Amino acid sequence: MNSMVKGGILLVIALMAATYFMAGDAFTLGDDYINDLTMLGAVAIIGITVFVSLKYINQIKNDTATGELASENWDGIGEYTNPVPMGWAIIFIGTIVWMMWYLFVGYPTNQFSQIGQYNEEVNEYNTKFQNKWDNIDEGQMAKMGQSVFFLQCAPCHGAEADGMDGKAQDLTARMSKEQILDVIKNGSNKLGYSMGAMPPGMASGEGAEKIATWISTGMKGDAPAEFGACSSCHGPDGKGMNGMAANLSGYDNTLLSKVLEHGKKGSIGTMPSFKGRLNKTQVTAVSAYLQSIQGE
Repeated sequence: MNSMVKGGILLVIALMAATYFMAGDAFTLGDDYINDLTMLGAVAIIGITVFVSLKYINQIKNDTATGELASENWDGIGEYTNPVPMGWAIIFIGTIVWMMWYLFVGYPTNQFSQIGQYNEEVNEYNTKFQNKWDNIDEGQMAKMGQSVFFLQCAPCHGAEADGMDGKAQDLTARMSKEQILDVIKNGSNKLGYSMGAMPPGMASGEGAEKIATWISTGMKGDAPAEFGACSSCHGPDGKGMNGMAANLSGYDNTLLSKVLEHGKKGSIGTMPSFKGRLNKTQVTAVSAYLQSIQGE
């Protein structure tokens, strides 16, 4: 028996001892056949790995290349025309067969799935939730919206929805003059209104200043003449013509739904999309809450 074989046997014994030392408490022979099979599998893997490694190390050290050289060569270096090893070929074909089995049979597309069960339960709960709160009054809706806001929105907008000293959008007030001027200058196509994208440069200079001042101060009194370019989409009253464009007078349900669905660029980063996180009733509730505190 040469030194390599002796070394391999000692290595197997050492690895088995280490395995038993680390996990031996879980393997009491006869108590649980699953644990017993696991231990046997570990022993088999150790033994096979060590002796296969020894086999190829021995071949690398002692074997010499035999066979017929292929006619092709690169810089004088050629390859032997040895056949593909049978074991390698069987494993290769077996991998392809396993892949096809897993793809069409083994993967649980038509079988029980914990993810599928979870999604079904969520959809069922959302339906029950929406039916339960379908006809609540505005006061209850605003209270529900406050609870949802505290959980989902307050981490960035603050518990008072005031934007935490400018770190995020102040939802108790209208858009600032600076924000409105920015939209007038750069346009907007993020929220997906049916009227389409608002092009940049709808107004400039003094005209843009007048529009931004009128909107940010509550749209009181007569609109400036320059607002005529805006009214074709937002309507003469600036309320978005029943959801076809953004409502400039406050955070209505349509505007909030669009922001939650698409996200929005903000002063502390981009607000992510909340699509799928809130159901229709919860969105309406948050909108009712924000409208109830606007101007406080």
